Order: sequence, then structure tokens, then C-alpha cells
Amino acid sequence: MENCWNEPNDSKLDDLDLLVYQSQLIGNNPDLVLTGGGNTAIKTVQKDFRGLNTSVLFVKKSGADLKTACRDDFVGLRLDELKPLVAHTDMLDREMIDYLMHCMLNPTTDRPSIETLIHAFIPMKSTVHSHSDAIVSLTNTKKKQEILSNIYGHRVPYINYLLPGFSLSKIVHGTIVSNPEAHGIILINHGLFTWGETPKEAYDRHIEITNLAEQHITRALLGKKIFNIKRTPSLEESEAKSQAAILTPTIRKLICSENSMVLTFNMDPDCLDFVNSEEGSDLSQIGPATPDHTLHTKIKPVWVTLTDINNQSLASKEISEAIKNYRSDYAKWYEAHTDHTQPILDANPRVILVPGLGMWSTGKDIRAALIAQDVYRHTIKVIKSATALDEYVSLSEASAYQVEYWPMELHKLTLAGKSGPFSSKIVLITGAAHGIGRAVAQSFASSGAHVFLTDIDAKGINSLASQINETHGYRKAFPFVMDVTDEAQVATAFERLCLTYGGLDILVSNAGIAAPGPIDELDLRDWNKAFSVNATGHFLVAKKAIQIMKTQELGGNIVFIGTRNVPSPGAEFGAYSSSKAAEVQLAKVLALENAVHGIRVNIVNPDAVFEGSNLWSADVRKQRSKAHGVDIHQLEDFYVQRNLLKAKITGDDVARAVLFLASDDSSKTTGTMLPVDGGIKDAFLR
Repeated sequence: MENCWNEPNDSKLDDLDLLVYQSQLIGNNPDLVLTGGGNTAIKTVQKDFRGLNTSVLFVKKSGADLKTACRDDFVGLRLDELKPLVAHTDMLDREMIDYLMHCMLNPTTDRPSIETLIHAFIPMKSTVHSHSDAIVSLTNTKKKQEILSNIYGHRVPYINYLLPGFSLSKIVHGTIVSNPEAHGIILINHGLFTWGETPKEAYDRHIEITNLAEQHITRALLGKKIFNIKRTPSLEESEAKSQAAILTPTIRKLICSENSMVLTFNMDPDCLDFVNSEEGSDLSQIGPATPDHTLHTKIKPVWVTLTDINNQSLASKEISEAIKNYRSDYAKWYEAHTDHTQPILDANPRVILVPGLGMWSTGKDIRAALIAQDVYRHTIKVIKSATALDEYVSLSEASAYQVEYWPMELHKLTLAGKSGPFSSKIVLITGAAHGIGRAVAQSFASSGAHVFLTDIDAKGINSLASQINETHGYRKAFPFVMDVTDEAQVATAFERLCLTYGGLDILVSNAGIAAPGPIDELDLRDWNKAFSVNATGHFLVAKKAIQIMKTQELGGNIVFIGTRNVPSPGAEFGAYSSSKAAEVQLAKVLALENAVHGIRVNIVNPDAVFEGSNLWSADVRKQRSKAHGVDIHQLEDFYVQRNLLKAKITGDDVARAVLFLASDDSSKTTGTMLPVDGGIKDAFLR
């Protein structure tokens, strides 16, 4: 592992700045911590509310991410009030947290890490804690004591597994006192603490101790074949992805039985080596690499060996049965260990492993699903390394229960609550790069949804996806180039949708073109193209959407973006008006056919949305100006003045209507047309 410390040379940096720098180095190394894992701290002097210099411990907030750490992610606590606790004999978690809250410099900030007292009781200035893959690989073995002693001797003592809290903090302190030459301490099944008189020294020691573990593992792996391939995939990669995409909505149907969730699919080489191995089915059921990982992956994944990977119907049944059995086993596990002070959590799996295909991971949003995926990929790495050293072991089932139902961990779940009315919902939007589609995408993303953006304009949707993801901090948007008139491209897009997010809740069928001109002068190619995009395109995407929604059995919403031209067509705009009328008729038929499945289909009819729209090209503007007898520079104002409200219609106006029709607020509405046009005044005078 590379030591990445590059001493910041800004003399204005204070201790907290150096803590942030150190934390980001740790957080950006996935072999040390994954999202939200690990913590760091520093002891310094800070002025309190009285303006007096006070010894302060700055420690990471509960649930904060070291990778993106900033000054506000650390809580300051008065150190002189923490140190005396080392003399106490015992303290319950709730008492400890209450005490810590009273020690905070700013009582309005978030709760500090549950491991705050470990940092406080270590006498050195700077401390680092990680869940290093290499260290955990050493400790998750039957012969861990022997292995650790051989590598570190007395330089790095270890402590047997204990749930974080006051008791562990006391034991860490006692071990350090008994081993004054030690620069770090290993927590079995948990991770590594190191310390130093500067953040650099604590970091350097962390890398040094981890490197010794990595070197030992590398020697153990040399020349060994840990996973013996049992199953040679009968499908090519593209075929396997197609099969996985077909199976995904069935899986989502089951895991959304209690709460709406998303899925993502992975079949990287390391994952496939594990799921296709003779050993994978047994090793996967032993348990997580660390207690912290339980929060993301639960105690174990679902393992499903399919009888016939090419038989989609049979595969769906076998995966469904395996998930049902998992939920039943989870309930039994809960009952075996609970005292009923905490109600049972969602019993659905977070990881599903299928030989010949790969791995699905699940979560309340794609961020959680990707964390589960990442955690399990690292779990596979730890399992492989531990097996090379000796024999992989994990927590007992009782300890795993203690972690998953620990109030301190449940607090993290409350911090990661829902992010909007469309949280966990998956939306596909056609024509998303500009105008109405872009506004709809941004509105859904801001309301918590995951948005799958399609358009023929690759640059436009890539830019929009980047903007949305940067705003929200994770892969909330995914761009995919798709021509709605190409059936093969549509099929590929929906396959990618299922592999990326797991299914579909809402389709916004928006892509459209304008072909102006009098009917007697219109070229047949323009007429056919208008119908191809404005009618057939909606048919192709709606067909695939309905198929997925029916398989999921979760209902669904489809919103077609029509036009005011449907009830009020315009002269010299016949191809557009006629093809959009066909689109709306299609939507009404879909509403009739799919209400029995809980799928609602509605239409929004906007008028004259110029802002950011590709529909209003230079040619269209020129033709409509001529048709209405107005100067081209006055065209937008002409459309404003002709509606009853004298209102300029924007993409955001249309987006609000779309979100209403896709929401539970309109749950009793289907087959309707909602105008967003300022009110029709001069019907047929287009």
C-alpha cells in the first residue's frame, strides 16, 4: 500500500485542517475504509464559548464519510471532561452518548462517533481507525492469534472482538498502558487503530502496519489457487447480462414487498471467480468481514444455484424461492436472538449471488446498493486472503444480531433517511437532453428519484447526468444514448436500465420532433418521420415499460408529453398535430389495458415551451412566424399573448404537472389529459 502523505506546505493550516487532510487520505483508499467507515481524531486547543483556551478532541461525526471529509464533519468535545471517564468501571451506551453530548463545544452539531472514547483514552495527539482489508483478513481466521504474533510480535497488540462502546474503550486504554512501545492496536474482526504525535505519524504507522499484513498475505497467496472454478459459464457476457436484466424485475418485485428499493448488477472477474467456485456457496454463508459491513450487507447474502441458467421461467422461480427462504430464515434468526426491544428490520437480502451470472446488490437508493456491492466485493477479497492464510471465520450469529440491532447503528439508518417524495423510485425519461425533458429530469432528481436519461444527443444527456450527480453526490442519474424509433436501441436501453437501477416505476415519454408545412406541400419522408418519433417512438418505449412493470407487480406510472395541438391543431402543422394525436390515443388505450395492473397512464399537453427546447429549431420558428404573420423575434411573445393567462410556459411548469401525475396525489387518475397552456383562447387559429 502506497504512503500518499504529501506534507501540506501552507503555514496557515491548523490541526483541524491536518485532520481533514489525513482523513481524506484514509477515506480515499478503499482497502482501508469504505463509505462511512472508519474514523479519525486529533487533540488540540480551541477557544470555548467563553473565549478561553480549552483542550479539545475533534472526532468524526457519526455517519460522516472520510473520503469527502471537511472541517464541519468533525465534532469538538472538551477533553478535560472526557479523560476522567477512564476511571469509571462501566457505562451503558445511552449514558455514554448523553455524557458525550454534554461535552460538545457546540451542542447543536451531530452526534460524535461511537468510538469517541477510544480516541480520547489514547494518550497521543492523533489517532486513525480503519477497517483495513489486510488486517481484517489476518483476524478473520481460526489461527489469528498465531498469525498476528508471527507478524507483529508485541509491537502491535490485539484485542478479541467486543462491540464498540465504553468497555472496549477501557480495554484499549489498558492494553496501551501495558504496551508503551506499541504504535497500533488490532481489534479482532474489526480493524486497526494507530496513533502519533502528529497526523502524519499516525498515518505513517497505519500504512506501515497494513503493509506488513499485505506482504504476509501476498506470500500466502503465491502459487495458490484459492477458488476452484466449478461452473464454466454457459452464456457469453452479453447473453448473461441480458438474462440478468430479464430476471431483475422479478427480484425487485420480491425485495420491494415492504419498502421500495433499487438494485444494481455486477459481474466483474473477481466476483465471477467467487460465485463460480466450488467454495463460494459455503464461504458466502460464514458471515461479514467486519461488524460495520453488516449494516450494508446483512449477516450473509442469498446464494442461488440455478438448475438451468438458460430457462428464464425456471430461473425466476428458483431465485424467488431462494429470496423467500432467506426472509424466512432471517425472521427465525431475529426471533432466536431478540429481546423484542427492537422491531424486526427489513428482512430482504442486500446481496444476491448467482453462479453463471454474478451479483445483485440492493438498497433504499442506488448509493446504498453500490455501497453494498462495494462492501461485498471487499468481503470476497478478505475471504480469499483469509482462506489462503488459514480458514475464514466471522462473527457468531449472536454477535451479528447485536451489531445489526444495536441502537448506535440504527441511529445511522435514521441519518440516512428518505430524500424526497420519489425516493427509491426509478424514472426513465426520453428526450431528456433539452427543454421539457431536461426540466422533468431535474425535478424528479430533486424529489429523490433515480433518473435514467435517454436522448439521441449524447453530449446533452452526459452533461445533464454529470450535473445531477455532482449536485447529489452519487449516481442518481445515468445517461444512455437512444433513438426511440429504433426497436433494438430501445431494448438495449431498458436492459441497461434494469442492470443499473433494477427496474422501472415511472416512464416519461417525451421525445418528439416538429415537421412544419402545409399538408399539400409536406414531403412524405417528413410525415413518416413525425409519426415514427411522435407515435411509434412512444409505442416502443411504452411497450418495454409495461412489460417490466407487469413483471414487477408494483404498479407504475406513465406520463406522455403531448401537446395543446391535440385538442387544438394548428394550420401548416399537420404532421406534428396528427402524430401527436396518435400518441395521445395510444396513451388512452394503454390506460384502458393496464389499469388492472395498477399502471396509470396520463398525458400532459403543454404549449409553446421555447426555453432550452430543440423542438423549436430555427426552421420551425421561421415557419411558425410566417404562418402567424409575426416577426420571428416576436414569436415567443405572440404565444404568450394568445393564452388566457398571458403566461409564459416553461419546462418547469410542465415538470410540476408531470410529477403530480406520477405521484400518489393523483392516484385515482388515469387516461386524462392535463393542459399546461395558459388557457386556450383562439382555438384552431394556430
